[in-house]
Amino acid sequence: MILAAIDIGSNAARLLITDVQTFNPAAPVFNKLALVRVPLRLGFDVFDTGEISTRKVENIVKTIQSYKLLMDVYGVSHLKACATSAMRDAKNGAAIIDKVYNKTGIKIEVISGQQEASFIYENHVAENMSKDDSYLYIDVGGGSTELTFFSDGKLVFKESFNIGTIRLLKQQVADKQWDDMKEFIKKNTRGYHKVTAIGTGGNINKVFSMSKRKDGKSLPLDLLKDYYREFSILSLSERMRLFKMREDRADVIVPALLIYINVMRWADSTEIFVPKIGLADGLIQHLYDQVK
Repeated sequence: MILAAIDIGSNAARLLITDVQTFNPAAPVFNKLALVRVPLRLGFDVFDTGEISTRKVENIVKTIQSYKLLMDVYGVSHLKACATSAMRDAKNGAAIIDKVYNKTGIKIEVISGQQEASFIYENHVAENMSKDDSYLYIDVGGGSTELTFFSDGKLVFKESFNIGTIRLLKQQVADKQWDDMKEFIKKNTRGYHKVTAIGTGGNINKVFSMSKRKDGKSLPLDLLKDYYREFSILSLSERMRLFKMREDRADVIVPALLIYINVMRWADSTEIFVPKIGLADGLIQHLYDQVK
């Protein structure tokens, strides 16, 4: 069964195509066939003007048309397409979704921050980890940060905050928003087992790759702080040149690290695992559960 997920975020749009093999229905195997990322950067429009510009609307349509052709080639049988923070906030979001549907036949669902957190948790990464710890999923995007926390195998909370990398670059995150997030995390993680963080998103994936850690190993909080200090003193062009980053990664990685560091500090977490999964992977899992 070939499944696909489209995730239209504030910084980029991703298409994930996965072959789900069900030789053992109790333990399906998910093999990624293709992952395509287009840096649409919708948040730079929305968080400035409240809507998505005409040029970027055309880019969205072209991107989804391209994704549709690729899905046809791979023989995708089922698709789930979602949009997150930027499209949630865009005044012309509904009109864009109608236009995409009319041009491609693909219906995009705008999901809430709570739904986004739930889909990310669909990956069930922590189920294979120690039962003695509590786990805090941290997904940092361009427009928002989604947190999902559970202990003893039970969901404790899932929450979304409008603190994202592009909002920070645009200086659109007030001190009160930071304070609210801090208070919420401290209050709702207090008294549980040791908290281990699980990081998702392109920025933490990039940091993990740069660290040269083996898959399955964690990153210590102190290492994240070291990267944050190092990147912060460099210009955008220096980050791109010295660390071989694309521009659309080099500008957001600093605010992303700031968010991961703060969340971990407030939850008293000293390490973060990076399973290299994201919203698109969770959408695939959710879609499989719907159609199996």
